[in-house]
Amino acid sequence: MDKKEEEQFHVFYKVPSGDGPYVRAKHAQLIMKDPEGSIIWFWKAINERDRVDSALKDMAVVMKQLDRSEEAIEAIKSFRYVCSKQAQESLDNVLLDLFKKCGKVEEQIVLLKQKLRQIYEGKLFNGRPIKIARSHGKKIQVTITQETARVLGNLGWAYMQKGNFMAAEVVYKKAQMIYSDSNKACNLAQCLIKQARYDEARYILEDVWRGKYLGSDNTKTKNRVEELFLELDSKQPPPFLQNIPGLDLDDDFINGLDHLINEWARPKSRRLPIFEEIYTFRDQLAC
Repeated sequence: MDKKEEEQFHVFYKVPSGDGPYVRAKHAQLIMKDPEGSIIWFWKAINERDRVDSALKDMAVVMKQLDRSEEAIEAIKSFRYVCSKQAQESLDNVLLDLFKKCGKVEEQIVLLKQKLRQIYEGKLFNGRPIKIARSHGKKIQVTITQETARVLGNLGWAYMQKGNFMAAEVVYKKAQMIYSDSNKACNLAQCLIKQARYDEARYILEDVWRGKYLGSDNTKTKNRVEELFLELDSKQPPPFLQNIPGLDLDDDFINGLDHLINEWARPKSRRLPIFEEIYTFRDQLAC
C-alpha cells in the first residue's frame, strides 16, 4: 500500500494513522470488528498516555455497547484526571449516557445540576457561546442557549423517572422558556397528567398538534401526542362531553327518562335524534 492509498484507507475507515496503541485500538474496533480486543488496546493507550482523551471516551462507548456500562463508569471516574480540561465536557456527556443505561437516576441529577452550574459560571463550551458538535455523523453548531435547554430537558426527564413530577414540571417550563420544542412540551404535558391537571395538559398537547413547537410535524411526535390524548381521555372526558346534561345523572333519573322516552316513542317507528343521544349516554354510564 503506497502513501496515497494509506491516506485513503484511513479516511474511508475513519482510522487515525500511526502505529501506537490508540491507533491499534481503533483498527481493532472499526476494521477487525473486535470490540473486546479494542478494549485491551484502549487500556494500553490510556496507561501510556497515548491520545488519552479519545482513548478513554472511545473505550467507554465500546464498553457500553458490550453491556459493560458499570465498568465504563468506573474507568471514567478513575482516569478522567489524566485527560485535558477540554475533554471533561465530553466525558460528562458519556457518563450521563452510562448513568441512564444503568438506571442511576440520582447520579444523573447530580451531574446535570453540575453542568447547569458550569453554564451559570460561564465554564461550559470553554467560555464560548457556540461549540461545534456532531449529530448523526454531521457537524452542527450548538449555542449555549440550546445546550442549557437540553440539560434542563434531561434533568426534567430524570425527575420524571423518580416520580417527582412537580420538580420535573418546573424544570420543563424553564427549558421551554429558553428553547422550546415538541419533545419537552409532550413531557411537560405528561407531568401535568400525572398531577391530574388535565386541562393544562390538553392545552399543551393541542398546541403541539397544531404545530406550534419545533418538531411538531415529526411522525414520532404525532404518535406520542395521540398516545397522550388517549391517556388524557381515559382520565378526563373531552371538553365537548364535560358539560352535556345526563353524564352525571343518577339511576332513578335515568330510569325516569327511559320511561318517558318509551311513552313518547310508542306511536312512532323510531325515536327523535335527541333521545338517541340520551340513550347513547346512558349506555356509556352503564359500562
